[in-house]
Amino acid sequence: MGSWRPFPIHSWDMKAIILAAGYGTRLAPLTDCCPKALLPVGGRPILEYILDSLVATDGIEEACVVSNAKFYPSFLQWAATWKTQASLPFALHILNDGTTSDATRRGAIGDLWFALTDRGWNQDEILVVAGDNLFRSSLSPMVQLGRDRRAPVVAVYRVPELASVRLYNHLRTDREGRIVFFEEKPDSPQDTRVAVGLYYFPPELPQWLKDYLCQTDNRDQPGRFIQWLFPKVPVYVWELPGLWFDIGSRQALEEADQAVRSVGVSKA
Repeated sequence: MGSWRPFPIHSWDMKAIILAAGYGTRLAPLTDCCPKALLPVGGRPILEYILDSLVATDGIEEACVVSNAKFYPSFLQWAATWKTQASLPFALHILNDGTTSDATRRGAIGDLWFALTDRGWNQDEILVVAGDNLFRSSLSPMVQLGRDRRAPVVAVYRVPELASVRLYNHLRTDREGRIVFFEEKPDSPQDTRVAVGLYYFPPELPQWLKDYLCQTDNRDQPGRFIQWLFPKVPVYVWELPGLWFDIGSRQALEEADQAVRSVGVSKA
């Protein structure tokens, strides 16, 4: 296993990676010709809400959206239109991971590694956002917690009922918010907090990820990486405020659309 010496804090630059290379098969036929991250909620693509939150997060210097070959042209077309209507405080890159079908996809962890190596982001703070997350909060408090602790931070959200936790993960923390137990797709969860697809990592991430990929076969669920990581290094949680939706089904998409329209925040 590699050496995991902390980088000096003054050398850190923050980058953001939006993972949007899935094929959205559970949302077909809506995703036959449109990537999930560009599906409209409240009249705007999901991706634009994510970018709103990144704009509200202090210190991001660059960001990238990881797409697949099938939907890469759709993201390029969106970016050409959207950039003329908004001024981003950071550079935004659209990456093509080269896959062409759900059967050949790299998986979320594989795409995270692809983005880090493609951009050469190997001495940076990294924010990771799953492209099917819908939320409206700045991530600055999560970043600050990670800097204060000099450790990874996972965003958590309290789902309405315990049964829903089985779809996600079960975790426990100590009094300081450090993860002491983490299990993907639990059979008997005891807490309604679930880890969502929002992560802060210090510059050690590439070495951790390299070791993980050498030791395991799972390239998809980011929670598997957290499950592997927390016994090795301290990992903390930050509770995401406000609304959060995991856009994994037609029902979730419709519920998110109704919620966004009801609070009148669909416009940038």
